[in-house]
Amino acid sequence: MANLRVLVKRRKAVRNIRKITKTMELIATARFKKALDRATEAEAYTRKIAELAADLSKNAGDVTHPLLATRPVKKTVVLVITANRGLCGGYNGSVLREALPLTRQLTANNAPFDLEVSGKRGIAFFKFQGVPRTREYTNFEDKPSFAEVDSVASRYVDLFISGQIDEVKVVYTRFISAAKQQAVVETLLPLSSVGVETRKSAPVVTEGAAGGSDAKVEYEFIPNAAEILEELVPAALKVRLFKMFLDAAVSEQIARRIAMKAATENAGDLIKDITRLYNRTRQANITKEISELIAGSEALK
Repeated sequence: MANLRVLVKRRKAVRNIRKITKTMELIATARFKKALDRATEAEAYTRKIAELAADLSKNAGDVTHPLLATRPVKKTVVLVITANRGLCGGYNGSVLREALPLTRQLTANNAPFDLEVSGKRGIAFFKFQGVPRTREYTNFEDKPSFAEVDSVASRYVDLFISGQIDEVKVVYTRFISAAKQQAVVETLLPLSSVGVETRKSAPVVTEGAAGGSDAKVEYEFIPNAAEILEELVPAALKVRLFKMFLDAAVSEQIARRIAMKAATENAGDLIKDITRLYNRTRQANITKEISELIAGSEALK
């Protein structure tokens, strides 16, 4: 039979673990609510500015923007967005399962690429895999700021316009709903397909509403189309990258909340099992002691 003292210590340890996981679940729930509000607020703006940039680029005539130009890919930048901490279920694993085949494919094709990783978990993973990183970011937590993302996006814009890179791919977890998040690989640059993905998630407009969804809109450019696109297209790129970081943040908190809730429930079940075993062991010890007392009294007669 198990030692009662060992069972008491084990039950106490599991209870302490349950307190920790329950606290982490509550913290993740609070952070998820804040992150969800930020992602929801940015969703409409991101979709609208992408649609506006796409419509203006189509109606600008011969005027275009360098960020919209598609050219042969000679060098790629791969940005992988993971978390700084673990204990969030399969969140980091799902992102890395998408990123590793991409890097291996680029390596097998002898295609030059720079790997940039955000999050300590992703950095440790690629360091273990022996994949070199050109840049590492650990400053993006559950509240990524636009200023931090803006510096990264501005560097991508400068590198792309100067011809040093020809493509930027981002591996992150897209937030679809509170019940569904998906690890994806998206092309950030060039922005030739800007507005397409946002239109897919936009509400469907019937022909009777707003004159039909395919109605052509005429634009008047003041002062001119080139200056407007010069401001609008980079802004659309920065907002889109910012939305990716927001999606990653809210998806991380959802995964951590679910993982900590499951851990708390498992700890509760384990405490019940240990308590049941403790009671059985204690009852067996009491029965054994009574039997020994009876046997001793019979021997004295």
